[in-house]
Formats: sequence, C-alpha cells, structure tokens
Amino acid sequence: MKVLFIGDIVGSPGRDMVKKYLPKLKAKYQPTVTIVNGENAAGGKGITEKIAKQLFEVGAQVITLGNHTWDQKDTGDFLEQATNVIRPANFPEGAPGRGYTILNVNQHKIAVINLQGRTFLPAIDCPFRKADELIDLVKKETPIIFVDFHAEATSEKEAMGWYLDGRVSAVVGTHTHVQTADERLLPKQTVYITDVGMTGPRNGILGMKKEAVLYRFLTALPARFEVLKQGPAQLNAVLITIDSETGRGLDIVRIRIDDDHPFNSDQ
Repeated sequence: MKVLFIGDIVGSPGRDMVKKYLPKLKAKYQPTVTIVNGENAAGGKGITEKIAKQLFEVGAQVITLGNHTWDQKDTGDFLEQATNVIRPANFPEGAPGRGYTILNVNQHKIAVINLQGRTFLPAIDCPFRKADELIDLVKKETPIIFVDFHAEATSEKEAMGWYLDGRVSAVVGTHTHVQTADERLLPKQTVYITDVGMTGPRNGILGMKKEAVLYRFLTALPARFEVLKQGPAQLNAVLITIDSETGRGLDIVRIRIDDDHPFNSDQ
C-alpha cells in the first residue's frame, strides 16, 4: 500500500497547488490512499465544508485537521456529519466530530488517526494516552495505522514517533510548516518524519504576509496575520509505502514542488 500525504494546506494558494498537482502526483506515484492536512485551508485558519468538498473532488480521500479546527463558523456541525474529515482525537470529550477514520481500499483497511500536541499549544487531553486507546480500538479491524501528529515541539513529535514505533505504520508531523529532512524507518518498522511541511505561499513566513509577522517580532505588539496570495507557491508531501498484510512501514520519500524543485513526471 502506498500513502500520499500532503502537508498543511494554507489558504487559496495552497488549495490551488493541490488542484494543480494532486492529479499529477497520483498519475506519477499511483498511491492507494491520499490524505491531506487541511487545517489552514480556509484563509489560513480552519476549514469549511465547501473547501473540504473541493479537496475531495481533486483527489483527497481523508482530511486531517489541527489546532485551528474550530476557527471557521459552523465547523462543529459540518464535522458531526463528515466521515473522512477528522480533527485531533485528544480534544476534550464532547468536541464535535471524530478523531479517526477507517478507509476501505483495494480489499484492505487503513486507519487514519489525528492527534495534537500540548507543548506550546493549548492544553488538551494527552495525545499519548489517546493514541493507546485508539490503537487498541482500530487494531481490531486493521494493522495499517497512519498517524498525523499535529504538534509544535520537535521533541514531542520525536517522542510520539518512538512511543508508537512498532505499533503503527507511520507517524508524520504537521503544524510547523517547514519540511524536515529526518524521514526514516524506525527500528520496529514505523515510518517517521518530524514535519511534512506546508502547501501554500513560498515567499511568506509560514504562509503569512511577512510584514505583519515582522512587526510582531520587532514590537511584541498584536498583528493580524493574513495569507500571502501573490507570488510563487510550494507543495510539500511524503509518499509512504506500507506492507498491506502486516501494517509495517517500508519506505518514505519526501516530495517538494516549488520554483527550485519543479515537478517532473518522469523521475
């Protein structure tokens, strides 16, 4: 089984990159499952039902979220009905929506779990204990388990990778918007990367207009962040190979599309 995962989609530039390149990536790599993180897809904060439908129409099969899950109006109602749009499972009890989904593909099932870290982010339930709970649950149906860990601290992401090594197929980090070069197969055959990176404006700061971010750093005063809509864009993703019978991770390849790394359908 091959899983294509696209990192944090930021605003309309990110959505445009997915629309343009996801069909090409699918044609090139022939993934069994395509997952995207859409928690910044609506103006940099959250997602809407309309945007989720657009992402499904261009080829996504599961959408994961993160700390901006609730930033758009009526998200809770939408998530109550959505089957394959999942929010962090360790939000406190009573939060709308669900934190995992199980997808049937080519006579196999893959469980996709979304978790959120607590270091430098709002205090929510423990992602490690929630992972224990959900892994025990989904393993009754499938050994193929994919985890999107939406977290700020590199140490917390690495800790989750080691904690789940041998228990899940893959742990990929999202949220920090910069693709890391530490992709690896852990000793017990769990695929890991600290951050997949972002899909959106390339010449901003984490996808936002530079001026407001610099103003905040220079003055320590509040500033409104807005998605940069002009200029070049980028797409960051990973292609992960998993043994369909055992659920063990086999390989991970980073994908980067930007002006310096143009898409090549032949490579």
